Amino acid sequence: MITTTSTSNWLTCPKPNPRARLRLFCFPYAGGRAATFRTWPDELPAEIEFYAIELPSRGKRIKEPPITRMEPLVRGIAGAIESLLDKPFCFFGHSMGALTSFELARLLRREGRRQPSHLFVSGAAAPQIKDAHPVTFDLPEPQFLDVLRRLNGTPREVLENDELLQLMLPTLRADFELLQVYECADEPPFSFPITAFGGLQDKEVSREDLEAWRAQTASTFILRNFPGDHFFLNSDRSRLLWVLSQELNSVVSRG
Repeated sequence: MITTTSTSNWLTCPKPNPRARLRLFCFPYAGGRAATFRTWPDELPAEIEFYAIELPSRGKRIKEPPITRMEPLVRGIAGAIESLLDKPFCFFGHSMGALTSFELARLLRREGRRQPSHLFVSGAAAPQIKDAHPVTFDLPEPQFLDVLRRLNGTPREVLENDELLQLMLPTLRADFELLQVYECADEPPFSFPITAFGGLQDKEVSREDLEAWRAQTASTFILRNFPGDHFFLNSDRSRLLWVLSQELNSVVSRG
């Protein structure tokens, strides 16, 4: 049962748009926050009302403890967005955010709620693929920092500032734990389309990992690749948003 919760903590809406025909909810990667998407509304179609998800232990929720399991995480988000499901909506999630949005859509389906019109997953292997990477969330700090540097998603100014780093490490470890203990239950594929985005130089997620998302929809599946590593959504943001905008326009036109 979904319990309605306050939207003020979980959601950021930089530009409220009561005339919007479609809502887009964006889910951050491990260690990410709502501010990751702060410039996105300026590059998306005018018909879109944009919401970024703010998870506990970051941003305005910095004093809240992080969540290390998927089920309570998606239930919290579901309660926060419940009042916003009166219009068609889409989910976009990168890396951890892709799996979070996927499991949220599953929860909404189990509860008989409105489903997304389209799911956009980015930089993430399909959930049914067993993670072959070693567990890293509980590594000693030097080795854990090596993992963060390899992924190239943590800003250099954080890695080089011990005070900032110590502030962020519990959140990063919690997010990695959430991902590394996550298991995908066997459920039917969705009835709505899925688009998967990937980085051509991403050493963490292969083309085959992305292609496997096809099994999660009985509708249309599209795979699009961009130059860049695991964090191509930062390095090639404009091109990604242009492609995303074209697909969102198609969703709007389909009604």
